[in-house]
Amino acid sequence: MATKNKDASILIIDDEEPIRRLLVTYLSDSYRCVAAASANEATTLLSGSSFNLVLSDINMPGTSGTELCQYINKAYPDTVVIMVSGMTDINYAIEAMRQGAFDYITKPFDLGQVQISIDRALRYQVLVAAKRYYEQSLEETVRLRTAELRSMNEDLNRMLEALYQNYRATLRALAGALEARDVETSGHSDRVVAYSLRLGRERGLSHKELIALEQGALLHDIGKIGVRDSILLKCGTLTGPEREEMREHITFGLRIINGIDFLSGAAPVVGEHHEKYDGSGYPLGLCGDGIHINARIFAVADAFDAITSDRPYRSSSSYTEARREIISGSGIHFDPDVVDAFLAVPESEWSDIRKIAESEDYIEHIIDRHEIRSFVISLKRHSGFTGPLNLSPQLA
Repeated sequence: MATKNKDASILIIDDEEPIRRLLVTYLSDSYRCVAAASANEATTLLSGSSFNLVLSDINMPGTSGTELCQYINKAYPDTVVIMVSGMTDINYAIEAMRQGAFDYITKPFDLGQVQISIDRALRYQVLVAAKRYYEQSLEETVRLRTAELRSMNEDLNRMLEALYQNYRATLRALAGALEARDVETSGHSDRVVAYSLRLGRERGLSHKELIALEQGALLHDIGKIGVRDSILLKCGTLTGPEREEMREHITFGLRIINGIDFLSGAAPVVGEHHEKYDGSGYPLGLCGDGIHINARIFAVADAFDAITSDRPYRSSSSYTEARREIISGSGIHFDPDVVDAFLAVPESEWSDIRKIAESEDYIEHIIDRHEIRSFVISLKRHSGFTGPLNLSPQLA
């Protein structure tokens, strides 16, 4: 049950009146809530009142929620923004995070999850405010408040880990949006991430490399958002031109993540996951060590999940059959060293990994928390908006 905080004010923005009414009714018992039907109306309210948090739809007539988020982060930096999206366009979700949204919620939403997201955002706001105050007074109080510094560091670590979970939630949501278009691959992304991370650890990848591998495994097929449903969901054999268009999903995928700092580590897998060890893959015909290690690891993890998962046109095969197929592809499709790493993991462990693949904290079993914090800090250090503020005349 969420703690009531009538001192916290929330501005709810959605062009659909039933959604506004639902959110206001649900949240007004815990917070002071105000509703707006458009970004322009919200801007007027923001200019006359102070809000702790803005909960805004992305797709609205006129100025979009993403543009409004950009404006709020520039004009009201202390206000936390949570975006709501039907996830019809992945680029909107990515852009919302780039423009400073703390979190986003997918439609149709669960009201309990809305409450959790708001509570987390407000706690984050308190931590940021406390951190700012501490930095302003640090020079004159450092000797007297050593204990406070230790406590603040602990809070900061928790905040960094929470931010990383938000980044991961974004990637998982994007992968889930892709899977929603293809019922054959339900749960595939979570499983292939878990398998890839286990293989990466077996191959001795650093924690930083494992983070990049996780990103790539989650978003390997992100470019399929640009492939027509008539091709992506076709039951029969693709024609030559259709195959060529399907292969373009790699170009689409690289284009989507290009220039986004926190997704840069995904590029090797997104761009090379259809390359084969013997050079017979695409799009570049890379071979051997010319293929990035993350893509070579992903290839084995992806094949293992494909073989051992049900499809509408066939039942799943056993671990023994998957093992046999992967061994037969060693040196042809797969890197022999990665195949050896796969064989070094017991069957029982692969079975356990499959069961817990969807666990939110699975990543913590593989990647060190210190490296997660360093990763988030590097994102904050290198991030920053560049370019004009794109608002309608009413908001300018």
